[in-house]
Amino acid sequence: MSHEEFIHTLPGDPRARPLVEQLSHEYESRYGELFRQAGESAGQEMARYPDVLFTPAEGGLFVLLLRDGVAVAGGAFKRHPDARTAEVKRVWTDRLLRRQGLARRLLVELEVQALRQGYRRLFLTTGFRQPEAVELYLRQGYTALFAPDADLEALRSLPFEKVLSPALTSTPSPAFAESSLR
Repeated sequence: MSHEEFIHTLPGDPRARPLVEQLSHEYESRYGELFRQAGESAGQEMARYPDVLFTPAEGGLFVLLLRDGVAVAGGAFKRHPDARTAEVKRVWTDRLLRRQGLARRLLVELEVQALRQGYRRLFLTTGFRQPEAVELYLRQGYTALFAPDADLEALRSLPFEKVLSPALTSTPSPAFAESSLR
């Protein structure tokens, strides 16, 4: 039987590297020509946010779901300009382990931790070429902040929000691996 646990760490944690590399590759394969048209790259997008934004001291958090010590899913949130809102970033599941509910579990962990840090609302955006992410967020109770019949390619960035329920914090959460914050 596999052992799974959430740890709170930083994007630069070596255990996160395979997931971050997969996400970067996915961004390139789905949006590469758009990045190039804008004079950017998937690598620049991945480096857009410094690790410090994902530390509790700065109002953020980076979470990995480990299975037998190997990262199988990850994601983060950072402080949004509104002090009661956190912005979810980089939710990702190992491409070989999709359709197991890992992203949903990770999202719930991010919601619980955001509440514990005093947030009452989550905001996020996903790309127009990520229908599986749109489906996940809608199934998890996020509200689309765009018209469903809009030209998604013209929008490019699809915003969502969720008002958090304090009942989430009564859900037991795995131990906080504080020592992994470097």
